[in-house]
Amino acid sequence: MAKKPNYDFEKRKKEQDRKKKKDAKREERLLRKRGDGEPDGEPDGVPADEEAPAEDGQ
Repeated sequence: MAKKPNYDFEKRKKEQDRKKKKDAKREERLLRKRGDGEPDGEPDGVPADEEAPAEDGQ
């Protein structure tokens, strides 16, 4: 015989997953706001001062 689905458990699990995702996003925003997180302006992990080499005399 098939087992009856436990909708309360499924609902609670979805709510926990949603809360965990929301908390992680909030924490990431706080880190970025304080300056501890990954900076948005640096593509591929290359620091801003090393993006383009300076040319001499041209």
